[in-house]
Amino acid sequence: MRTVVYGLWTYLEFAVLAAVFVPIMALYWLLRRKDLRGRGSWMRRFGRTCVRASPIWRFRVEGQAPQDIARVAYVVVANHESSADPFLLSWLPFDMRWVAKVSLFKIPVIGWLLRLGGDIRLLRGNGDSVRAMLAEAQGTLETGLPVMIFPEGTRSPDGALQRFKDGAFQLAIDAGVPVLPLAIEGTRACRPKGSLWFGRAHAVVRVLAPISTAGMTRAEVPRLREATRASIRDALVEMRQRPVEMVPEPELSVAISELVADMASALEAVQPAAAGQSSGS
Repeated sequence: MRTVVYGLWTYLEFAVLAAVFVPIMALYWLLRRKDLRGRGSWMRRFGRTCVRASPIWRFRVEGQAPQDIARVAYVVVANHESSADPFLLSWLPFDMRWVAKVSLFKIPVIGWLLRLGGDIRLLRGNGDSVRAMLAEAQGTLETGLPVMIFPEGTRSPDGALQRFKDGAFQLAIDAGVPVLPLAIEGTRACRPKGSLWFGRAHAVVRVLAPISTAGMTRAEVPRLREATRASIRDALVEMRQRPVEMVPEPELSVAISELVADMASALEAVQPAAAGQSSGS
């Protein structure tokens, strides 16, 4: 019974928050369509707000992001445990443009959020779509904005790390940018693959050491791919052997104040664009 109640609450708070965020993100899209970093930051705000409103999810970040990630592009990759992974990754202190499967863009609300957030579509197994995704992603990297890809291609059915596909690593080598591996642990309890309901979970994402692609050619894609997979695999082994570190539940007043501050900073970012739009009309 508790699982059903938590599940219904999670669906309800997602719907309510989407009703708030979609119009704001649509306004931002109208005013600053080319600002992919800003559009992506709205998606992070949405993800963090959903987690703050959840009574059953507690997330945290381990490790340090590269100091230059605000101005230097990376191909960011992570293992894929659950549909809750993007909500966990929204707590990372940097923006990314995500690659997501085409079918997600066709889902009402979720698809709207992905479009407004500026994410990149991919039809898995379709060569033309893969090439278009790589071209779009490389253009994004050239602007200094990181691109996020799940190299397993789909969620793991049992939490075991699956084989990595080549696309993310070919992209990193072609663009001449480092790969930034992330290890995700605990989100499978949030919502396992194939489940309609949500569970209580304390999840963590660990930022691992970047892997340089300097001097690499496409012939070295397999070496880069397996080195990245080994880095994530070794981190997961260590993370899964230790006791679960409980994340304390924030006081309601703290959660509300953090949300208000986040929204205020976001609206400040929109106002200059809105003023410019008005003066130009």
